[in-house]
Amino acid sequence: MIPANTPIWIAAGVTDMRRGFTGLSATVQTGLDKNPLAGDAYIFRGRRGDRIKIIWRDGDGLCLLAKRLDRGHFVWPQAESGTVSLTRAQLSMLCEGIDWRRPVRSAPLTMAV
Repeated sequence: MIPANTPIWIAAGVTDMRRGFTGLSATVQTGLDKNPLAGDAYIFRGRRGDRIKIIWRDGDGLCLLAKRLDRGHFVWPQAESGTVSLTRAQLSMLCEGIDWRRPVRSAPLTMAV
């Protein structure tokens, strides 16, 4: 649902998950010093670590996606402020509760000769 060429950013630190479109947009604009209407996707995590919200502009307006894990927590950078860039693959892993920083292959690579 987020287009393939969309820049994806994690907002480091914790965010009040009661915030909606307006509050998260204000955080992007004032806290991260970025334009929330530029088309980039921004990911926010709650204090307990089991909830995230993603906000981005799809061309027609702002979109807000929220996800809560039944078990476990979302892996988050240690930084208290600023942003961390993610690839689409890392975003997929993050949303599934997988450690996107150090993914492990299930089988060793082999070379075809």
